[in-house]
Amino acid sequence: AYGEAQTEGHVKPFIAKTGINTVMTDADNPAPVIKSQVEAGNVTIDVASVEYADAIRLCDEGLLEPIDAAALPAGADGTPAADDFLPGAVTECGVSTDVWANVFAYDSSKFPEGPTTAADFFDLEKFPGKRGLRKGAKAVLELALMGDGVPAAEVYDLLSTPEGLDRAFAKLDTIKKDVIWWEAGAQAPQLLADGEVAMTTAYNGRIFAAAINEGKPFQIVWDGQIYENEMYVVPKGAPNKDKAMEFIAY
Repeated sequence: AYGEAQTEGHVKPFIAKTGINTVMTDADNPAPVIKSQVEAGNVTIDVASVEYADAIRLCDEGLLEPIDAAALPAGADGTPAADDFLPGAVTECGVSTDVWANVFAYDSSKFPEGPTTAADFFDLEKFPGKRGLRKGAKAVLELALMGDGVPAAEVYDLLSTPEGLDRAFAKLDTIKKDVIWWEAGAQAPQLLADGEVAMTTAYNGRIFAAAINEGKPFQIVWDGQIYENEMYVVPKGAPNKDKAMEFIAY
């Protein structure tokens, strides 16, 4: 769904304007692919759409080409790009394309009255059934702490301590026997549709697409959401670096 949207919104208009043939290829997470290609000296990707944290980490490791914010076009009213974007949306090696969120969702035909809070995700007594979770630490540990009553503004300070990590894992332990892990974005709504889970974390766009395009009775719970910028980056040694920069500027 995401690749299709970028193809319609970015790729096709870019080809029409420049005549530069551009192909979008889907990947669950391009970051490990970029890392392995750059380290092997065999880069076949010109532009990748990656999560904010991956863009920062890959840049810090010298695996991405720097992007000069001054080379990006100004906003519609002439505001320089560096000032026209949201704070932090343009980094040394990345330019944000949109903001999305890790949320959790449920089938409203099974739970007409909710859940409504992050704590409800961990309440197996009030809302029985399996839970779907992304197989990784990011956005899972945050949800666990918020589900345990930690205010959103305090989550990252707490996660930077051993005590905070222990508390997050302790909360996850309360649903451990009922967790089904997913890895690809498409798996989360499918688990929900198949009835394999009662609720699941997911990318908000996936749930929206399932509800709007397929008529699924899925409801997003925004409490405890973890939002993130999606960013375009250029791998170090991209075969068409100049055209890649032109695409991002466009």
